[in-house]
Parts: sequence; structure tokens; C-alpha cells
Amino acid sequence: MTSARPIHDAAQRGYTSASDSYQRGRPEYPEALAEWLDATLGAREGARVVDLGAGTGKFTKLLARTGASITAVEPVDAMRARLAESLPDVRALGGTAEAIPLEDGAADVVVCAQAFHWFANAQALREMHRVLRPGGRLGLVWNVRDESRDWVAAITEIITPYEGDAPRFYKGTWKQPFEGQSLFGPLQRTVLPHSHVGTFDQVVIDRILSVSFIASLPETEQHAVAQRLRALRDRFAELRAPTIAFPYATEAWLAERLPSA
Repeated sequence: MTSARPIHDAAQRGYTSASDSYQRGRPEYPEALAEWLDATLGAREGARVVDLGAGTGKFTKLLARTGASITAVEPVDAMRARLAESLPDVRALGGTAEAIPLEDGAADVVVCAQAFHWFANAQALREMHRVLRPGGRLGLVWNVRDESRDWVAAITEIITPYEGDAPRFYKGTWKQPFEGQSLFGPLQRTVLPHSHVGTFDQVVIDRILSVSFIASLPETEQHAVAQRLRALRDRFAELRAPTIAFPYATEAWLAERLPSA
């Protein structure tokens, strides 16, 4: 096992302070993803699956329905405590992508939901390759906001100035570790439509306050962001409805573990 790199400050501070809003505001995953997990990724009854960067267990709940043997790995104590509380039958371990606390070949599947961009580096890929059996599969999943909708794009305009150097899925830099390596085969992409239905406070306020670099802001600044988000209801009538369907596209990526050189 290799030594762990430090967790990015925005993730450590933001997710420690925002486990409650993360649990309330983060969307679940589309039902169609369950079929992808089974038929494409191989997360099914009898399989050994590692949920890496498991957070509060939002995605772990879907994995648990597959009947697979699940091990959740999460470095942030507050997030892992929420996972253990909601999913007491799931094995939950402290660890990072660069130092996974499992033996060689211990997993048939490693999956990272809303997480891989935080640890997209060569050391993490080597560690995932190590814990996967030959022919095992790596799955990467993200719920991505549909910014073709005007009010979703307006939300992004509000929060982007705060992101600093926090890794983001949309930048695409998470793909770089796969370039020129011989540990995993080509990335294969599946896109599924999805929406998060709830009140404005649930799907907008709680969701955005759970973003790592927003959650790590001083409380007064978080309040200012929330006020700017609430002001969007004056511009967009759709946001004044009792329930809102926040549009997403769920991107599911697969790479197969190659034999060791």
C-alpha cells in the first residue's frame, strides 16, 4: 500500500462542515444506473465492490441494492460517520484513493461517485489497479448539472468565482491520468438523463451549500451566496414553483483493469 496524499483543503474543510447539507441537498441517482452497475460494471450479487470516496453513502445505498459485498472507503470522518449511521450493515473504512486499506486483488469492482476528480492522479490509478483483481472494472460516476437551462447556468455563474483551485469535473483534467498509461483500458462513457425533484431549498440552496468550495467559505459568505441564489426566483418563474425538477445528466464511465506488465 502506498502512502496517502493530503486531502485537498476544500474537500477536508467543506465536507467536514457540510455533511448535513450534503445529505439533504445532493441528488440520488437515476434508476437506469442500476442496470449499468449490473450489466456493464459487474456490480451484482456475489461481487466484491469498493465504493471509493463514498461520502455520506448517497451512492452506497444504490450499490447495496445490487446484492454485492460492499466496502466503503471515505477519508473525511464526518462523512463516514453519516454513512455508518444510515448504512450500518456496510463495511466503512477510513482511507484515501492513494492508500486504500485493502489487500491486492481484493475487489472485482472499484467505483467512484462524485469523487474521482478529487484524486485523479497516477498514484491513485496504481492503487486502484492493485486492489482490483485481473479483469476487474473501474467505474466513475457523476451527476452533472444541465447548464443548457438558463437558471442552472445562472447558478453556475454565482458559484464559479469561488472555486479557486478546487478540482472540478467540467474541467476534464480528471482524464489526464488515463493518458499514456497501461493499467486500464480505454474509458467508455454512458449518459443517462436525471432530475432532482424537491423544494427550492432542497434542490438549490442545500445542493449548492454542499459544494466543497462553498461549504468551506466563512458563514457570512455562505449566507451571501444563499441570498444571491434566492434572488434568482425573481428572474426565473420556474424557481417559484412549490417543487422544482433540477435537471442533470448522469455520466457513467467504465475502464477495465489490464494485466500487470
